[in-house]
Amino acid sequence: MASFNKVILIGNMCADPELKQTANGVAVTSFAIGVQRRFSKAQENAQTTDFINIVCWRQQAEFVAKYFTKGRPILVCGSLQTRSWTDQNGQKRYATEVVADEVSFVERKQDGAPATGFNSAPAPYSAAPSDVAFQEMSADDDLPF
Repeated sequence: MASFNKVILIGNMCADPELKQTANGVAVTSFAIGVQRRFSKAQENAQTTDFINIVCWRQQAEFVAKYFTKGRPILVCGSLQTRSWTDQNGQKRYATEVVADEVSFVERKQDGAPATGFNSAPAPYSAAPSDVAFQEMSADDDLPF
């Protein structure tokens, strides 16, 4: 039986991320993002916010800690993971979180913001370049579909 575990989210950072290091020196950061969703089709404009826990490792962790702050929109692609442990009081605890494979900016660089290699917007796409000649088709031509 095949399985598939892929999560794609766009939301706002709930707090400034805090970069930490494991005992082996691997960079890690955990943070939450707020993601809005509709909760009733009867009330089309009614929304609620889910707070999703995210974990980033290595370069992604460093990138998030350097370029993202509370309230800033972020795109996260990763996989859903659950884990469990026993706390100091002997209680079984569970956590469900998204382990990020990719993180990215959602918004364009703001005017006056310092230029960074990660946040530079690509040149606008032009659907019809001016140096390309188009040929008119008559209405009698057969279309391939």
